[in-house]
Amino acid sequence: MKASEEKNIRRREASELPAAFAKMDELRSKLKGKKPAVFLDYDGCLSPIVKDPDKAILTDEMRAVLQQLAGKCQVAVVSGRDRQNVKNLVQLDSLYYAGSHGFDITGPNGMQAEPGDAHQALIALDKAEEELKERLIDVEGSLVERKRYAIAVHYRNVEEPLVDIVKKAVDDIVNAHEGLKKGFGKKVLELKPNIDWHKGKAVLWLMNELGLDLESTVPIYIGDDITDEDAFASLQGIGISVLVGEHDDKTAAEYKLEDVEEVKRFLSELSNL
Repeated sequence: MKASEEKNIRRREASELPAAFAKMDELRSKLKGKKPAVFLDYDGCLSPIVKDPDKAILTDEMRAVLQQLAGKCQVAVVSGRDRQNVKNLVQLDSLYYAGSHGFDITGPNGMQAEPGDAHQALIALDKAEEELKERLIDVEGSLVERKRYAIAVHYRNVEEPLVDIVKKAVDDIVNAHEGLKKGFGKKVLELKPNIDWHKGKAVLWLMNELGLDLESTVPIYIGDDITDEDAFASLQGIGISVLVGEHDDKTAAEYKLEDVEEVKRFLSELSNL
């Protein structure tokens, strides 16, 4: 299976995407005779985005829908959060978990892998974490969140005049460490290993590892953030991609859902196909 990033990727404004529920007949046709494999982000998809990441709690109703779907097909949560953190939030052993944008993956039957080979960046991440905390100690509302293979610098709660201070600190520290690169999200900047690995490659790796060929399986990716665009692009032409809400860039997704409630309904529909 080759990633679609080798192809010309079509990108559109979120407003141009058709609503997934308006295209259910089309989606059923794509799935006819095949099983879905569902991959989805956590924040903004399974739980609404909140000011404090620790308060992004999964509802019992969403957990029940995920459990039902996992009884029908493979389901994986692909998140920028630490793998153990997102697993603790979801609390379902039947799912696969790809944390740190796919650098750390576990699943049923003892699956455990770090396919992105990111361990070489740990020393740089440790140093960058210390430097960021020192630079931003006086910037009220900023949050330096360390994950195993990334550092998320949140500025959602920073007053607008101070946001540029946060962005400059991130730029300076990324530029000082060759082993790191900058990533973007909704009101968050990330320092990540400077390695050619992302959510899209993690999804393709999981498909291959689980023996899910495209003759019998349709990969479906649901995400809301700029970091999910790599997965949308990788599945363009070979799967189904759904953007939840919108973000600041054009998207490679094909369909859209409005919010977490629509995601829950969509996953329930997939369980009954």
